[in-house]
Amino acid sequence: MEEITACLSVVFTNLLTVIKITTFLVFKQNFWEMIHRFRQMHRQSGQRAGGGDGYSYVEDANKQASLLGRAYCISCGLTGVYFMLGPIVQIITSNWRGTIYVRELPMPMKFPFNDVDSPGYEFGFLYTVLVTVVVVAYASAVDGLFISFAINLRGHFQTLQQEIEHFDLALSERETNAGLKSMVDYHEELLSLSRKLRSIYMPTVFGQFVITSLQVGVIIYQLVTHMDSVMDLLLYVTFFASIMLQLFIYCYGGEIIKVESLQVDVAVRVSNWYLASPNLRRSLSMIIMRSQREVLIRAGFYDANLANFVAICRTALSLITLIKSME
Repeated sequence: MEEITACLSVVFTNLLTVIKITTFLVFKQNFWEMIHRFRQMHRQSGQRAGGGDGYSYVEDANKQASLLGRAYCISCGLTGVYFMLGPIVQIITSNWRGTIYVRELPMPMKFPFNDVDSPGYEFGFLYTVLVTVVVVAYASAVDGLFISFAINLRGHFQTLQQEIEHFDLALSERETNAGLKSMVDYHEELLSLSRKLRSIYMPTVFGQFVITSLQVGVIIYQLVTHMDSVMDLLLYVTFFASIMLQLFIYCYGGEIIKVESLQVDVAVRVSNWYLASPNLRRSLSMIIMRSQREVLIRAGFYDANLANFVAICRTALSLITLIKSME
């Protein structure tokens, strides 16, 4: 059972990586288009807000996205290094103690040759390292881009809310119409980018939820059955934290997009809409109607939000209790 669960963990991880690599390669052009569009919008936000609070939202979003993306990449890299160094540390400590150590690969993998003795072990080790580097690179790229896009969208939604709340309806009719048209176009652009983000990441979000749900069951079983080994327990806790962090990125990104898109409705209601002419009020009501539709990052029957993330965490705790009661 131990070997089966170990192999399942690797299979699920590799399957999720294949989905992310495929997503990146298939939608590579779409990724570049969205990056280019966000750069354009960043430059335009400075002109729209004149360096005011609206521009500050986008600047803060860029800094936060850059920081989180870098931190996530480092986290993935350190997790990979931890798995790679495990067998090396065990070999060194075994030689130091003078005990016999059966060579193990960084991951529970088997090759169609002798991967225990030299030179098969060295070849298998280098192959595993290479695969891990590819996995970390693509996973951190795809996940990092998602959270960067989501945080930037939040910054732009907040900028739009700021513009609506402080829009001067006492201007001339021509200036008022021009300003309102600019805000409506801005809102449409943000909704379009949100839909595009959902379309690109639909396979990844679906795979992330399904595979993480399966991985949680496998890793919880490994955790409970290895409580007596500190090293094994640390290994499985690290692995569990890694996969939950990946899921959290998508749930958090989906949550902030949903919340900030709904806040546009609130911004219109707290503005000086009562000073507008009847025609302008109808236009503002259209913004309200569009913003009342939740912008969801959805894949199949899964919605990427914090409520579903908490539900999976609760399931993990329930599984721990169930497995311990069955022992």
